[in-house]
Amino acid sequence: VNAPDVIGMDEGPAALRRKPRSSVRVAAETVARGDAAAFFSAGNTGATLVAAHASFGMLPGVDRPALATRIPTLRRDAVLLDVGATVDCRPRHLVQFAAMGTVYARTMLAIETPRVGLLSIGEESTKGNDLTRDAHRLLSGGPLCFIGNIEARDVYSGVADVIVCDGFTGNVALKVSEGLVEVVEELLREELGRTFTTQLGFLLSQRAFRRFRRRVDYSEYGGAPLLGVAGLTMVGHGRSSVKAVRNALALTYRFARAEFVDTIAARLAPEAPLLERAQ
Repeated sequence: VNAPDVIGMDEGPAALRRKPRSSVRVAAETVARGDAAAFFSAGNTGATLVAAHASFGMLPGVDRPALATRIPTLRRDAVLLDVGATVDCRPRHLVQFAAMGTVYARTMLAIETPRVGLLSIGEESTKGNDLTRDAHRLLSGGPLCFIGNIEARDVYSGVADVIVCDGFTGNVALKVSEGLVEVVEELLREELGRTFTTQLGFLLSQRAFRRFRRRVDYSEYGGAPLLGVAGLTMVGHGRSSVKAVRNALALTYRFARAEFVDTIAARLAPEAPLLERAQ
């Protein structure tokens, strides 16, 4: 497929209009025509989101897209969304994210009854800003398994299977987590290399450290699906390694085989009363 135009990482989404043959636009249009099953990009995230939205449109009942990333917890893997697609949210958007995240957890993580937590600054329903308080009210008493607010310290505890927040908060939380993992790994290397005894301990524990690395390394997951658009779109990290791209493509293939977009559309239909109530 010929795509001679390139949108740089520092360009805004408006570059799509100036570069109609950019790779992200050509890829999205190829999927929209039915010539491909899915669209993966590790390039300019803003351009990718706009290209997907313009080419596919939104699923019924969904106003805004959400990037959903799979994260490890002490219990089992969970879903965190939104991590950057919609930075300015309204309460109804968080309700839609919760519904889509629930479908993700059921379909791709095989969690029968996903517990939904709303990321806030306190567990009480009165804590947070207007956005989280109103979203809490809309989610309470609904058909989802809503467990209420959770604090940032509980994101990786396993208390919730679906953690919902606006895209600004989610992106900050994700980047802090990635940075913390890198710092912890570097500190461990420094401490384990200090003496002969610690070096020996490290050598004897390498297998355990490799397992730990796999559990916390974002490249193991590769990409995050863009939920809400009516075409399968997977977004990779801007600094994706070869390993991350390989795993992202494998994940995209898995989502395509599962006909995930059709599944999420079908399973959102029973949640129509909740989504309508949130309007």
